[in-house]
Amino acid sequence: MLHHRTDLAMEARVLAQERAGSAGELAGVRSDTWEEDGFPVTRVEILDERGQEALGKPPGVYLTIELDAYLRHPPEGFERAAAVLAEGLRPLLPAEGTVFVAGLGNRAMTADAIGPLAVEHLLVTRHLREVLPGFRPVAAAAAGVLGTTGLESAEWVRGLAERAESRAVIVIDALAARGLERLCATVQLSDTGIIPGSGVGNRRMALNRETMGVPVVSIGVPTVVDAATLALDLTGGTADEEALRRGERLFVTPKEVDRQVRELAKLVGYGVNLALQEGLTAADITALLS
Repeated sequence: MLHHRTDLAMEARVLAQERAGSAGELAGVRSDTWEEDGFPVTRVEILDERGQEALGKPPGVYLTIELDAYLRHPPEGFERAAAVLAEGLRPLLPAEGTVFVAGLGNRAMTADAIGPLAVEHLLVTRHLREVLPGFRPVAAAAAGVLGTTGLESAEWVRGLAERAESRAVIVIDALAARGLERLCATVQLSDTGIIPGSGVGNRRMALNRETMGVPVVSIGVPTVVDAATLALDLTGGTADEEALRRGERLFVTPKEVDRQVRELAKLVGYGVNLALQEGLTAADITALLS
């Protein structure tokens, strides 16, 4: 039997509750929801193996920020959203040391380009220690996907992060969601790392503390919905099983995905900058990048 596919822990929690027939907390899972400067934030913490089995995700913290307030009120919403993203990201990282940022994905495919495009908006400072002594060292790269490099993402990220003597790694990638309303309208932060390609059924080598040797924080933006998952929701779970299987390798994106991915890549880049370079403003970052 086919099931809904999602990379978002907040959606996986709701699905697990639906399967259990309960709206209460699940064993091994703790969650909380609040607003940060007008942006709804949901924290899901998977505590143990019971939570891992229920949600299908490794133990750790998953923080989801819903961006409707930013989408409704540009341009002032941009700075507020970037600041909220930074506030959520900062506690997941060590306080000091070089951070390596990896933009995962295929630049040639719009829905998968969020990682490479976000790197273009980063303040890369590791080589400027003497010129900018007050800035935290940051290195970054977006090398492409296995089909264009011959390297697993985990291989090139580990090699470059080790070369840069990084204390932590941030990986930025596109995700799959269950609900259309969350496409290009949500950011998920997690301290568990990421498995590239898992959202579209093409799981690769994991990027996490075990494979990288340092903490790995992931930033994901859902840009696609699996067609079978969408059909299950639209039909209330009554869609024909054979028809659903034909849709397993089809994915739906918003009609304005080109513009939305470019804007969200910039938002993620600025959020990372604000988290790593405390004391700067979005205006400062724009000036430094120009």
